[in-house]
Amino acid sequence: MKINIVNHSHHQLPTYETTASAGMDLRAFLPESEIVIKPLQRVLIPTGLFIELPVGYEAQVRPRSGLAFKNGITILNSPGTIDADYRGEIKVILINLSDQEFVVKDGERIAQMIIAQHEKAEWTQVNELSKTERGQGGFGHTGK
Repeated sequence: MKINIVNHSHHQLPTYETTASAGMDLRAFLPESEIVIKPLQRVLIPTGLFIELPVGYEAQVRPRSGLAFKNGITILNSPGTIDADYRGEIKVILINLSDQEFVVKDGERIAQMIIAQHEKAEWTQVNELSKTERGQGGFGHTGK
């Protein structure tokens, strides 16, 4: 699939790191200076990227496992959704869940982006839903 992209950063376009990767890494575009994220602080990090997705597709922005495990850095609103009709800059909401400051540098890989096809739902209003074995059980009702 080919997707139109505008790159206002000086970094390479997002790429798949391995042949079987589902996500492409997004890089921080911070030409002025790095950003320090204090513990429990959230910041909006620009990427310098603008995309034009085909209708019926979305881009999902997800955390990078290494940043989460090693540094306690993750993404709020995860996965973030970029709709096909959005034309603004891709930005990533990072939060620091650790007890240490974290420095985001220009060009650092801060998130991964997955392109996914989606369906449009059409509701059919009914008075009752079909019965299942599970029924209304949720939130851990089946045990460990």
